[in-house]
Amino acid sequence: MSLAVAITGTRSTDHRELTWFASVFGTYLGPFADDEAHFYIGGAVGIDSLSLLWLAGNSKSKITVVAPGTVEQQPADARQAIVRCRNRIAEVVELRADELRTPAYHARNRWMVDHSDMVIGFPVEGPEGTSGTWQTINYGAEKGKPRLIVPV
Repeated sequence: MSLAVAITGTRSTDHRELTWFASVFGTYLGPFADDEAHFYIGGAVGIDSLSLLWLAGNSKSKITVVAPGTVEQQPADARQAIVRCRNRIAEVVELRADELRTPAYHARNRWMVDHSDMVIGFPVEGPEGTSGTWQTINYGAEKGKPRLIVPV
């Protein structure tokens, strides 16, 4: 069975070692990352880039990167991750928002959820907040999609 998964998460990842994230992705993305899976990942830094790099190196799953504007508008580290994984990325979707503000990122997140069967979210540890990660997780709930929440 083919499963489409939207990945959402914090941009703030400096508080953990890269090996910690690799272990977490192995535990929580690995079980879904088979040959039939399709992952939708935002084109930002943090969880987006780290999960892209992990999936590209540790799975044969289909990967789609979704940018609210264009890839060229993304931070340098995010663009570098996309270039590094280009041979593993099946599709890059550029939503071409006029302004890269909160509404554009929310539109990107909704697009990914709308194209997915479930959401895996990696929010910063602590109470639920109003971040884009929580907005995406909650949008998935509104759409009746299963959510796996892994605090980081």
